[in-house]
Amino acid sequence: MSIPQERRVVTAIPGPKSQELLARKQAAVPPGIGTTLPVFVTRAGGGVVQDADGNSLIDFGSGIAVTNVGNAAPKVVERVQKQVADFTHTCFMVTPYESYVRVCEKLNELTPGEHEKRTFLVNSGAEAVENAVKIARHATGRQAVVVFDHGYHGRTLLTMTLTAKNMPYKHGFGPFAPEVYRVPLAYPYRWPSGPENCAEEAAAQAIDMITKQIGPGNVAAVVIEPIAGEGGFIEPARGFLPRIAEFCKANGIVFVADEVQTGFARTGDLFACEDEGVVPDIITTAKGIAGGLPLAAVTGRAEIMDKVHVGGLGGTYGGNPLACEAALGVLETIEEEDLVAKARRIGEIMLPRLKALQERVNVIGDVRGRGAMIAIELVEPGTKEPNPTAVQEVVKRCHAEGLLVLTAGTYGNVLRFLPPLVIPEHLLEEGLGILEKAIAEL
Repeated sequence: MSIPQERRVVTAIPGPKSQELLARKQAAVPPGIGTTLPVFVTRAGGGVVQDADGNSLIDFGSGIAVTNVGNAAPKVVERVQKQVADFTHTCFMVTPYESYVRVCEKLNELTPGEHEKRTFLVNSGAEAVENAVKIARHATGRQAVVVFDHGYHGRTLLTMTLTAKNMPYKHGFGPFAPEVYRVPLAYPYRWPSGPENCAEEAAAQAIDMITKQIGPGNVAAVVIEPIAGEGGFIEPARGFLPRIAEFCKANGIVFVADEVQTGFARTGDLFACEDEGVVPDIITTAKGIAGGLPLAAVTGRAEIMDKVHVGGLGGTYGGNPLACEAALGVLETIEEEDLVAKARRIGEIMLPRLKALQERVNVIGDVRGRGAMIAIELVEPGTKEPNPTAVQEVVKRCHAEGLLVLTAGTYGNVLRFLPPLVIPEHLLEEGLGILEKAIAEL
């Protein structure tokens, strides 16, 4: 790795150059584009991000689960550099190119299930989810779409509607799309009768609501994140996802797994659905697919995907040749460096330390996650009352010490950790030390 894999804090964070750039940003960019940490990046790779002031921060965010293979990963860079010299765009719907087809072939091969599949490429996770719903409606002739509490699916009109949380994603942006219905998610930490009852009771409630309030014969798709991302890295109680998938199969409903944040080795499986053997009818992917270039995909059963008429799917930039080459580089890197195993190793390091910290401090209500998708939920001591104030204080302290961390959660009280899968273990350990100190000193 050409960038030294070390934390280095040489100025206040943000430093003077970043502050100057921030002033320019505020004059040029609307305030609706928020910033977690206003350090302006000049280089990044491995487990660090370098800023304009010469600081080197430990990266526990991966650009929100995008740079799973690391920033500027060699195979990604090499492929993109070659492609940009050959051609940058033709529009696949006008004159196609092989790299698009190769990405689709790989996704058909790698996503869960042995059935025949089809894939097409778009630009973003929201676009992928929106297309999944379009396809499900067309294939079934039905209109209703079922989603879950704490879910996040994007910022377009339809995916905003699918998203559960009002602020900041939906507030003031209505009216929303019709025929979207929300049911309970199996949230073990907050399930009223306890985590041991969560899967069975949540599935029964969800199925009962669908049956009574909508009618299974009217439902085109059930859309769910195998681990809720922005909702707080909520891992549904084991048994919940298979039960919902079985219900869908029995009633001709398209089961859509939104793996935009969980995909591409992040959770210690190539896709999070694999943990319980769930095989979705359609799977949507983005984020980690192309190492930072805009790309997303919709992969589904051939008999569903093939129902849409010619011209019914597409988009000018979908499957851009640079992004396709980047995706092929990502998939090569995941396989050659065994990043699925590395994600599991990250979980093996992080989870025991965080659970040990939970034993020592009473502000941590829950520690959860799989692989390199880990979270802690902070609460008012002795209760389950969300504590977003503590989260913001921990974030502030971590950032000041050169550790980039992200937040999440319906209640704004979750710290989420998404380190690059290639992060050196010494940086992972050092980052955990900073986090532990920040929490212990609350």
